[in-house]
Amino acid sequence: MRKIINVHQHDDPAQYQCIGCSPHNPIGIKLEFWDDGEGLYAEWDPRAEFAGWVNVLHGGIQATLLDEIAAWVVYTKCETAGVTAEMQVKYKDTVYLDQGKVILRGKLLEQNKRLATIQAQLFNSAGKLCTEATLKYFIFPEKIAREKFHYPGIGAFYEP
Repeated sequence: MRKIINVHQHDDPAQYQCIGCSPHNPIGIKLEFWDDGEGLYAEWDPRAEFAGWVNVLHGGIQATLLDEIAAWVVYTKCETAGVTAEMQVKYKDTVYLDQGKVILRGKLLEQNKRLATIQAQLFNSAGKLCTEATLKYFIFPEKIAREKFHYPGIGAFYEP
């Protein structure tokens, strides 16, 4: 498994405040990602401030986690930047805050010139699938991704 470099980690902290992946956002999730060859992998230990019901991870936070891993799939597997066009989430089981880390998986299902379809999944610490989403991302030609979305090119995400 290869660690994915957060290419924005050294950006201006006042500008880079992504709720999902910025190490600078004091209330952020601060996700880190790994590439297992087929897709991306992340672990996250939810804190109490991300609750909906008592001891239950808020459904909107679950959707945010799935959207975030999908965005990094676009970065690394589509080799460009994109924005969410559509997201269908299925909540299959409760995610309890006191059961430890959640595991995220994301993989590219299909890509054409303008759209990427991504599967994202959230598992509890016991490995049970709790939430899954199918996402469609509008993807940009690499030139536009570099100019408007600060996409640095695929090589920046991996150690040489």
